[in-house]
Amino acid sequence: MKITYNSPIILTFAIISAIALILGVFTNDWTTKVFFSTYSSSLLNPLTYVRCFTHVLGHANFSHYISNMLFFLLLGPILEEKYGSKRILIVIGATALVTAIINNTLFSTGLLGASGVVFAFIILASMTSFREKEIPLTFILIIVLYLGREIFNGIFSADNISQSGHLIGGACGAIAGFIFSPRE
Repeated sequence: MKITYNSPIILTFAIISAIALILGVFTNDWTTKVFFSTYSSSLLNPLTYVRCFTHVLGHANFSHYISNMLFFLLLGPILEEKYGSKRILIVIGATALVTAIINNTLFSTGLLGASGVVFAFIILASMTSFREKEIPLTFILIIVLYLGREIFNGIFSADNISQSGHLIGGACGAIAGFIFSPRE
């Protein structure tokens, strides 16, 4: 019996995220702010564009990292096996870019963490059993529960969690599901 690197995109993402978190701890969050968070900044600054993709690798603390990685490592390998590494990398990159652009354009807060990607994976996973002219009840329930919770938290909670990032991630997952899922 041997240990395999069974899901290269997912495992590499988790490892790089852990390294980013450790760097943040050792630099008193300087690296997290400069490289692994996205926020409105000058379009002349090349790091503005880098951060549009790398913010999903940054996490505020170990609890934030662990809560994201539990779902990421649970769903990611299943999705990477079903859709392939290239498509999963596209989902991660597109989710990162879209959430960064919307956050930097519409909001005055910083954004970091993989939760948008996690929510993209949750929606994408719930769409894996779509067939032509059929919508799985599990997909409807996930959407209702997910949207309901995020809207409720966005209205009634001041918790420093970006519900918009979660909703945008979910939308990216739904779009990927419609684009990538074969119809039987």
